[in-house]
Amino acid sequence: MTEERRTYLFMPESAYGPTNNCIGIGNELLKRGHRVVFAAERSWQGKLVALGFEEDLVDLAPVAEPAEPAEGAEGTADADAEQDAGSFWKEYIQSISPEFRKSTAEQLETVTLPIWEELANGAKFCEPQLKAIIGRVRPDVIIEDNVIAFPALVTAGVPFVRITSCNPLEVPGDGIAPVFSGLGKDDREGWAEFRAEYERTHRPLWESYNAWVQEQGAPALPDLEFIHTGDANLYVYPEVLDYTAERPLDESWTRLDSSVRETEQAPADLPASFTDGSRPLVYFSLGSLGSADVDLMKRVISVLADLPVNVIVSKGPLHDEFELADNMWGAEFLPQTKILPLVDLVITHGGNNTTTEALHFGKPMILLPLFWDQYDNAQRVHEQGYGIRLSTYGFTAEELQGAVTGLLADTDLRERIAAVGADIRSKDGVSAAADAIERVGARVGAGVGTDARERV
Repeated sequence: MTEERRTYLFMPESAYGPTNNCIGIGNELLKRGHRVVFAAERSWQGKLVALGFEEDLVDLAPVAEPAEPAEGAEGTADADAEQDAGSFWKEYIQSISPEFRKSTAEQLETVTLPIWEELANGAKFCEPQLKAIIGRVRPDVIIEDNVIAFPALVTAGVPFVRITSCNPLEVPGDGIAPVFSGLGKDDREGWAEFRAEYERTHRPLWESYNAWVQEQGAPALPDLEFIHTGDANLYVYPEVLDYTAERPLDESWTRLDSSVRETEQAPADLPASFTDGSRPLVYFSLGSLGSADVDLMKRVISVLADLPVNVIVSKGPLHDEFELADNMWGAEFLPQTKILPLVDLVITHGGNNTTTEALHFGKPMILLPLFWDQYDNAQRVHEQGYGIRLSTYGFTAEELQGAVTGLLADTDLRERIAAVGADIRSKDGVSAAADAIERVGARVGAGVGTDARERV
């Protein structure tokens, strides 16, 4: 789509999945000649400029004063000053990770609610910063990939685009399971019990946050939801997993079957024995957050060590606290979208990013969910027949080994999922997203919808 140059302001959640999604879409808009600015969280500083974007960053909490360097440790303050991208959530999730052993209903009070509280606190803290950024950038369109409302983004007098890069159960409906539950598609009794517990645990926070949102001049939030819909709404989820038959969406929503950005990173320098076809190749990743559970990483590694497969391991931030087995190779960070085309099977926590990317490349999955929407993705992949969900902390060695060997031997599934991947790739989700956002921008140029936030 060709149109006059416009300014698009992205605000992604400070995690790799949403930020990488926005980077992919933003890069497509850059290629089309637009100005793209990121109001990302501070730990991304420098990383987005390096990709060609402008940065005007926010803090989600007060910035701690730097400590005085110890005697004889001159120069260490500068080395420590650069935060890892997304560290805000890495550190927080690591602190509550013991709660992941609880059921999804039990996690509502000890995991899910505290996450919402942190999100709400962050939104309140950065509200004046966002208003200042909007004043400086003067965007034509604002795009948010997050799960919580930032009032400044919907009161700026320009169109607002919402991106949902979590499981689309985030958009509720009577015919689908409640988000974060991980419940099966036919477990209606379980749905009702989970919804009642969500109401009990989350109603007070929602009422307080909804009141604050309105005090900032933004519209009221939908009941028990923490974010508004936009003038246009995009969500990332493959059609073969989607819930639209059970919960249709209106015309403002555009599905992106995937949103996989091109990366200049080269494929990992794998050992020759990993690429010669002598053994099946498995990719194991619990994401940048889940891999902080070192005991779980060690347990999976020990079980896979006894199988006649080669395993690529995304080791994560605590990579120096465990060792890999002889049939494994890995690193702290890996270029996931370069590795996935090479492998035969993916073992994942079920984060939306890895789930959609695995299907994009036509790979079956074993899913070990930990928190948030990972349970929903794991359940959906399992019940739709594209992988196997296991009990993350309750699986036996025989169960995991059987899942690996069974999926690798299932020729029919491998052919079916390869065809799904080819279809997803043909739809070019990144371009589709840029098209949808440009349509919103075109309405601005025509003088339509800038005040009333009319739907596209």
